[in-house]
Amino acid sequence: MSSPKHIHWEKSSFSGQGNNCVELGSSGGDGVVFVRESDEPWAVLCSSPERVEGLLRAVRDGRLEL
Repeated sequence: MSSPKHIHWEKSSFSGQGNNCVELGSSGGDGVVFVRESDEPWAVLCSSPERVEGLLRAVRDGRLEL
């Protein structure tokens, strides 16, 4: 797995200029997606693209209580 310093991070355009944003990252062709909270960038979750897509879909569809 890639070192966190080699991950390219992106945040949603809906996040605006503030912090407290969820960021997604990738390190290139290793098939791993990284997820972190911008206020706590040292805490990084990693998963497959399919599982992250499922999580995002569940959030968008209101199937999770957040």
